[in-house]
Amino acid sequence: MKRLALLGVMASLGWLLAACGVASVQTVKVPIPIPCDAAEPARPAMPTEALSPGVDLDRFAAAAMAEIELREGYEGELRAAVRACAAPIGATLSKSRAGPKIGQSNTSAP
Repeated sequence: MKRLALLGVMASLGWLLAACGVASVQTVKVPIPIPCDAAEPARPAMPTEALSPGVDLDRFAAAAMAEIELREGYEGELRAAVRACAAPIGATLSKSRAGPKIGQSNTSAP
């Protein structure tokens, strides 16, 4: 009787261990946040900020038009910095052909 009970336990243990070997491996890709190393562009000195309070209208208009040009250029630099930070890791690595940075995995490697 003991042999039959031991044989039953061994058989059920064998079935349990065999079921563990059947499980398939599944790769799960999870985005990992990394710090952005794009430098913040320096804000230019705006021409209207340097004007004295009692300036005439012509000088103020000329300074305002120059400021619009400066602001558009500054805005372009800010957008480029944001695009650099928002680009996928694989795209930036393949474009630059650089190795991974510290704390960053190289997802494009085979």
